[in-house]
Amino acid sequence: MTAVSLDSHRARATHADSVLDGVVRYAPVQSLWLATMLAGAIVGALLAFSWTGLLLFVTGTAIVLLCGHSLGSHRKLIHDSFHCPQWLEYLLVYLGVLVGLSGPLGLLRQHELRDYAQRLPGCHSYLRHGASFWRDAWWQLHCRLQLAHPPHIAIEPRIAHDRFYRFLEATWMLQQLPWALLFFAWGGWGLVCWGVCARISAGVLGHWLIGYFAHNHGQMHFEVHGAAVQGRNIRLVSLLTMGECWHNNHHAYPGSAKLGLLPGEWDPGWWVLLLLRRMGLVSGLRLPQDLAPRPELRRLDRAGDQASSPPAR
Repeated sequence: MTAVSLDSHRARATHADSVLDGVVRYAPVQSLWLATMLAGAIVGALLAFSWTGLLLFVTGTAIVLLCGHSLGSHRKLIHDSFHCPQWLEYLLVYLGVLVGLSGPLGLLRQHELRDYAQRLPGCHSYLRHGASFWRDAWWQLHCRLQLAHPPHIAIEPRIAHDRFYRFLEATWMLQQLPWALLFFAWGGWGLVCWGVCARISAGVLGHWLIGYFAHNHGQMHFEVHGAAVQGRNIRLVSLLTMGECWHNNHHAYPGSAKLGLLPGEWDPGWWVLLLLRRMGLVSGLRLPQDLAPRPELRRLDRAGDQASSPPAR
């Protein structure tokens, strides 16, 4: 069964096995980038610990994960789940680049490929976090999937041709340099290790960890019938992930600006969006009831193992 929601997806299959036939290959640049950041983080932790550095790490990581990755990269750039002025969109996406995962266009393409593949009846284990824990770590952190017939991903011209986004895409690693120079001038190499290397290491490793567990372990409220993989909710890390841990909810309603949909599901990203709306900076917040119906979506019972009728619209 092919999901009706794929009719409007950015990805289009070019071959019957477009997301199945592929080889995982070592990606030296990606691997060296993470290894360098981890080395810097370890040096900072062992040889240059300071309370200032630790505070810089915690504050910087929280800002880029909340405003950058969750709001800028994910809820705005990828899913366009709210409206805001262009300058604010640029700022949020720029902060998302500082997480250290990729440039904005590369991140969008990676997300669209994975999202498209997971909605199909079957896809490569790389795309669904289907390998063992340590193999998935190696694959996701140090390798890339080379598909024999990759789907075509059509990014709308507003994003694909935007000069600022193209600049960030070409220089995403270099965007850490001004901050490294600032921290070095402030407090030497110790603050560089804590303010840049440790922050990037936490962002990249955390992104993989949440991706792995959110597709293999956790609670389910919804089932996307016919999909290769179901998202899972990981309740205990709602604050650490800025609400991104409610991945089963997100699989059900990917265009919703609110990820924590049920009582008790804390969603810091949503709280910030409400604040920005009160300030007049954000509008058009999309919720599940604002999205097109999905016939393939089923609401599960409280035990999470039997499908019932689709959720009320």
